[in-house]
Amino acid sequence: MHPSFTKAKIFASLALIVLTLSFTFPMIAFHGTLNKVDEGKSEEISAFSQSVWNFYNQGRYKSIATPKEAHNNLEEMVKSASEIGVASLPIWAVSLEAPNYPKEAFPEGIPVFFHFDGFSGEIHEMNTINHYVGMDPMWVGGTIEREIGIYALLLLTLFMIYFIAYNKKIFTYVMLIPVSLPILFIADYSYWLYWFGHNLHDWGAFKIKPFMPTVFGDGKIAQFVTHSYPTIGFYLLVAISLLSLLAFFAKQKAMRETA
Repeated sequence: MHPSFTKAKIFASLALIVLTLSFTFPMIAFHGTLNKVDEGKSEEISAFSQSVWNFYNQGRYKSIATPKEAHNNLEEMVKSASEIGVASLPIWAVSLEAPNYPKEAFPEGIPVFFHFDGFSGEIHEMNTINHYVGMDPMWVGGTIEREIGIYALLLLTLFMIYFIAYNKKIFTYVMLIPVSLPILFIADYSYWLYWFGHNLHDWGAFKIKPFMPTVFGDGKIAQFVTHSYPTIGFYLLVAISLLSLLAFFAKQKAMRETA
């Protein structure tokens, strides 16, 4: 076998492992769990789903209203009616600061983390702030993306497995999909920020003109200072993208030289 075929398989395998451990596996394990919590059917949550959530939430931000003893324990989070986020790794982080949220009480401001399959952080408080300026709650945006996300990643996983298993030209180009993941996320995230900022309602207590929220960096909306930055999940998407690009070029080289 041409050495570049071997390199392509190694790079693609590494990309697949990162994708699976960071996003696909926790999304599958936690799929439907929040619906059971919302419907008061927490007794139907499997021990496996609880274990996965507990493991992936180690060291993650918890709402200041969450009892310390409930941290990283899904069963206790449900009992205490605490803010529960999804299990997959967060990709982007947004936080707001304002005079009515003093640093002593809110040392990290009002942070919310965006995932492929949902949100985590101070979701309720952020939606309250959004309502204050006439903005829809966060769950209104990206509904299709959240619903199909898990199936899209499973299909992508299948494509990557085919790329690793077969040295056919048609499977080479599927690696351009994981290559584009960081760009696709930023594009979708930016679109929804624009949509929220340009579809304000009259019921907001504070009237502001349509605006484009800050995608990356620091900004200001009314009395709020905003911070919007990538977090661990995005950096892993970049790693997946680079590994997939190396796999693509390695296989292209091998197919060229063995033609």
